[in-house]
Amino acid sequence: MYGWIWRHLPGNAWVRGVIALVLLLAVVYALFQYVFPWAEPLLPFGEVTVDGASAGGAGAGQ
Repeated sequence: MYGWIWRHLPGNAWVRGVIALVLLLAVVYALFQYVFPWAEPLLPFGEVTVDGASAGGAGAGQ
């Protein structure tokens, strides 16, 4: 897949590298701005609690 993308980018190796970097940054931006916020309510990680009552040993009461 990456070879196919690399072969279809225009320009020499430097231009292809810059375009590939811009594409990568665009994908990361889209993930953080749209995909992850959409998926967060669907994930079971929102109900995390941290308290000293369940810490049976190390650091309890200090």
